[in-house]
Amino acid sequence: MEKWATVILGAGRSTRFRSSLPKVLHPIAGKPMVTYLLESLRACGSLPLWMVVGHQAEKIKAALSDQIKYIPQAQQKGTGHALLQAREALEGKAENLLVANADVPFVKAQTLERLMEHHRSRSAALTVLTAKGVPSSGLGRVLRDASGRVKGIVEAEEATEEESHIQEVNSGIFCFAAPWCWKALESLKPGKKGEVYLTDLVANAYADHQRVEALSVDASEEVMGINTRIDLANAEAMIRQQIRERWMLEGVTIVDPASTFIDITVEIGQDTVLEPNTYLQGSSRIGQGCRIGPNSILRDAIIGNDCRVIASVIEESTLEEKVDVGPFSHIRPDSYIETEVHIGNYGEVKKSRLGRGTQMGHFSYVGDAIVGKGVNIGAGTITCNFDGVRKNETIIEDGAFIGSDSMLVAPVRIGARSITAAGAVVTRDVPPDTLVMGVPAKPRPRTKKD
Repeated sequence: MEKWATVILGAGRSTRFRSSLPKVLHPIAGKPMVTYLLESLRACGSLPLWMVVGHQAEKIKAALSDQIKYIPQAQQKGTGHALLQAREALEGKAENLLVANADVPFVKAQTLERLMEHHRSRSAALTVLTAKGVPSSGLGRVLRDASGRVKGIVEAEEATEEESHIQEVNSGIFCFAAPWCWKALESLKPGKKGEVYLTDLVANAYADHQRVEALSVDASEEVMGINTRIDLANAEAMIRQQIRERWMLEGVTIVDPASTFIDITVEIGQDTVLEPNTYLQGSSRIGQGCRIGPNSILRDAIIGNDCRVIASVIEESTLEEKVDVGPFSHIRPDSYIETEVHIGNYGEVKKSRLGRGTQMGHFSYVGDAIVGKGVNIGAGTITCNFDGVRKNETIIEDGAFIGSDSMLVAPVRIGARSITAAGAVVTRDVPPDTLVMGVPAKPRPRTKKD
């Protein structure tokens, strides 16, 4: 028999969220809220992990895949009913249960470990994690008797006027002695709303003279429940401030923290400067000594050292060292930009590789292309990659000079050191060291002037 099993309650409809996406999958700083809780649970070693799912269960399973095991709750009849659904899977397989609501994401692993040890060392039937002096809207109040023992928890919507002023609140995180819990769950009665509340186990245990314990946590964010999108926004603000402070302490300059948004999954090197209105998202990795922004968005981007990105968007692409982009350019997915490339204003690169030292000044589109080293791409250049059926490749070899307003009609290859004259429409491969001009472009012998 395992000493512990963990059950996450995530089957509710979350009607206050008014969303087609399950509440527990709404992102906070780039990660679904439930993943914060999962990380803490794994860190404290409270395996195996089970999650009760019901409403939109398939979306939750698709997002979390096989990270945890799932228990269905066909009808959502409250938290007590939800935990009872785990009985078939877990009865006789664990001595104790750690139970947590999926919408309380920020509890720390150390706190969970303290809670479990408190429960175990006192041989309690039930131990609840509580907090005082925190925003208590929507949280159940902890009731104590004259001697200070916990005797019950009243849900916020069922609290009397006097009870609603109690400062100690329920976090939604419990430890239970498993054999006692499975039996006690059967005795729970529906509340005023027809739901079976897990919190009623507290009063039942007290009435049966079972040992009921409580452990209080001081940090309010650990018991922050996400019940509405207002709560979600408050959680987002809190986490993002922690992220910004972390990176500033690591040697990153953030010019205006309030307008800078960094996902928790991002990595940033020392001496990088983040200008106002910058968004670093997903799995982006930023090197040392970069300057990003203002007004830039980097999503799943890898940026080498000493790069400059001004008012531009970079998605799922890589920049090597000493690359500068922008303003007002867009590097679309699957692009690779080598060292010392310059991409100026209003340039767009899509699924292409630009070789070292290539210059792409402004107002150009390079898509589905392989561009060699030291290439000049003149203003207004377009790789005409789409023929109406398929995307075709353009290859520009080392040292080529692409004149302004050149149209490179793919599939096409421009040979090394060749020149396309301004306004050329290139429909055929160009050999190395060749000048082409006209519509359609035709070769002209190179002269010393060229």
